[in-house]
Amino acid sequence: MSSQTATPPNNDALQQGAPLHPQPPHHRRTARPPRRRVKASRVVLYATLTAGSLFMVLPFVWMLLTSLKTPVEIASFPPTWIPREWRFENYLEALRAAPFGYYFRNSLFISLGQTTGTVVFGAMTGYALARMRFRGRELVFLLFISMMMVPTYVKVLPQFLMMKMMPLFGGNDWLGQGGTGWLDTWWALIIPGGISPFAIFLFRQFYLTLPRDLEEAARIDGMSEFGIFARIMTPLIKPAIATVALLQFQNSWNNFLWPLLVTTRQDLRVIQLGLAVFQQSETTAWAYLMAGTTLATIPMVLLFLFAQRYFVQGLSGVAVKG
Repeated sequence: MSSQTATPPNNDALQQGAPLHPQPPHHRRTARPPRRRVKASRVVLYATLTAGSLFMVLPFVWMLLTSLKTPVEIASFPPTWIPREWRFENYLEALRAAPFGYYFRNSLFISLGQTTGTVVFGAMTGYALARMRFRGRELVFLLFISMMMVPTYVKVLPQFLMMKMMPLFGGNDWLGQGGTGWLDTWWALIIPGGISPFAIFLFRQFYLTLPRDLEEAARIDGMSEFGIFARIMTPLIKPAIATVALLQFQNSWNNFLWPLLVTTRQDLRVIQLGLAVFQQSETTAWAYLMAGTTLATIPMVLLFLFAQRYFVQGLSGVAVKG
């Protein structure tokens, strides 16, 4: 029997209005400090996030306001934030300076092509590495992981030589000699960006979390392996698809170096190269450059606003499951 048996209150305490089960005084003293610590940590967290958000959005605000200034005001010192004269004509004059319609069409076509290839081939590869058993599966996955560690600029020269020496294209013989291969073609702009090791890694992590009972039930019903992949498993990883699509579209849209290396034709130029017309060797038309950059940024901002819910779910999901 426990020695801490509760004793009933005496008659004097009941007459004085004392509570029947008074709480120990140390309980009331120890309840407040943790609550104050939680509130203080939240204030610090919100202040840090607010400062980080303002720091991140500050370059975009500066770009937008600069695109509406006159060249004299941009060159003035000390610099001003709010334009003294709002010059919206900068956008029309920037559009007249170069064929941005062609550049926008080329960037959109290349971005959609690379995004489609990355989502389709990345999902198929990720599904095979996650749900199918074959010899060397872990080794293949480690090779894909190691590809993520290779810097992009290290891969530029080998990829360029592969495009130039593509057999039987651009005047090349079957050994890839004598011509230009895929240089100055749509193939060179789309094919190298049509697959991504990060996309394969992310798709594999999501496919691993799906219950095996689903595919076993589909096999019992006689469904093929491709049907299980396309109709049963892939519709359940929409956050991963949205995340990969958004990241790949952003990378393709903002790519500058690769289109500059593999194209010389004006009808294959992209919008990031088109912005270079405002940068000359001696001077830079900052107002037109900022106006063109703002127009080039709008599609990415709209795409992120529409897909941000799936994008956050995809990144948080791979962070927890990875």
